[in-house]
Amino acid sequence: QLQLVESGGGSVQPGGSLKLSCVASGVTSRLNRVGWFRQAPGKRREGVAMLFSGIGGADYSGLVKGRFTISRENAKNTVYLQMNSLRPEDTAIYYCAAARTTPTSSIWEDFPYWGQGTQVTVSS
Repeated sequence: QLQLVESGGGSVQPGGSLKLSCVASGVTSRLNRVGWFRQAPGKRREGVAMLFSGIGGADYSGLVKGRFTISRENAKNTVYLQMNSLRPEDTAIYYCAAARTTPTSSIWEDFPYWGQGTQVTVSS
């Protein structure tokens, strides 16, 4: 089994920055993808950023590209999401997710492992 725990959320003014962390524990081997998702009140959950463990590289939602950066520190089994130039529309609960398998369709689908989420609020 794999457990994911997010931290680092909070309240920030527009234009500010936050860095989220996702610590993995349990069976952490052979993870194919690790990603960050978010869900705002009344909206569907959406993918934000993705790391590909096998082939390497990352992908981002067009809404955050150029402002958010996903990275990892293997020695700590931790994936980060650095969020800069935050906007009120970035307000949401942010979730970390992981998968060992190749997705059948979209890279943002087929994630069996999820964290509990961390709240990010961007407001003046």
